[in-house]
Amino acid sequence: MPGMAGVELWTLGVASPRSVAGAAARAEEAGWDGFAVVDSQNLSGDCYVALAVAAAETEAIRLGTGVTNPVTRHPAVAASAIASIQALSGGRAVLGIGRGDSALAHLGRAPAPVSVLERYVDVLQRYLRGEPVPFEQLEFQEAGVAPVESLGLAGVPDASRIAVVRPGAPKVPVEVAATGPKVIGLAGRLADRVLLAVGADPERVAWGMATAREERPDVPVGAFVNVVAHPDTGTARALVAGGLATFARFNVMHGRSGGPMDPADRDVLGNLRRAYDMTHHTEVGSPQTGALTTDFVDRFGVAGPPDHCVRRLRALIELGIGKLVIIGPTAGADRDEAARSLRLLVDEVLPELR
Repeated sequence: MPGMAGVELWTLGVASPRSVAGAAARAEEAGWDGFAVVDSQNLSGDCYVALAVAAAETEAIRLGTGVTNPVTRHPAVAASAIASIQALSGGRAVLGIGRGDSALAHLGRAPAPVSVLERYVDVLQRYLRGEPVPFEQLEFQEAGVAPVESLGLAGVPDASRIAVVRPGAPKVPVEVAATGPKVIGLAGRLADRVLLAVGADPERVAWGMATAREERPDVPVGAFVNVVAHPDTGTARALVAGGLATFARFNVMHGRSGGPMDPADRDVLGNLRRAYDMTHHTEVGSPQTGALTTDFVDRFGVAGPPDHCVRRLRALIELGIGKLVIIGPTAGADRDEAARSLRLLVDEVLPELR
């Protein structure tokens, strides 16, 4: 069941073919509302295979991508894949999408342009509503290949459709991960939910919500938040640093950061961008974590004893955030301390948000 004021509480995992079944089952048993897996083809297993396994191992928890991108899969392929998860799970699928980061870096590419993401989301939404898409409005990965008419067949499709999307079936929600004002704006126009990745500072989250709702006043808004609960705040900061550095970098991807921010935090972001080593993506102890200051970690993330975490997360929920995707300890963290923090999160933080 969703938490206070109807907020959904999600956990983020990896698409490991060996461990995703157990991770999804444990997430459902722990009371999470949703379980999302990353889509980074060079660093983990396939996200849709993982979600299919998770669907078979669970009964009620929602399942989604956290997040895919508009480059590595044609929108018809992404729509068919997530619609298949929707059918397999009994209507529990959610598709999260952003511009792309590690998935594209490991292809030697930068994140997709905003215009590409906007066109992709528009086409994806039409597919998932069961609408035909004219061939001339595609031109994604299939561009440059001769048209089917060149084969001289007796009959050819007149438009592109997704057969697994059944008329009258619940539509798969599309959520767009957004940091800068342009992506937040397109998400406000086209997404079923905007998923902010602007940190945990209430002022920045409020700015992101306002930016989205300039486009559509009633658009639902959620947020990715780096959270580690631990009685020792210093240990909590160390455990959260790897993932926090990754999400903080989204705020200065191309050298500029939008929204309200302390000048000292802008300096941290500049140092983080220059230090970021994609070969140590999300890792504790990576070069980029050395650019983080204690004050920045405390503002951008949520790290400390359980009651501190509850207060910080409640402040976001009270702004009107309807979904929290919690990113906990990340790669390279001390196993025992990471496990302790996750137990505290489930046992002492989540119940207070219900």
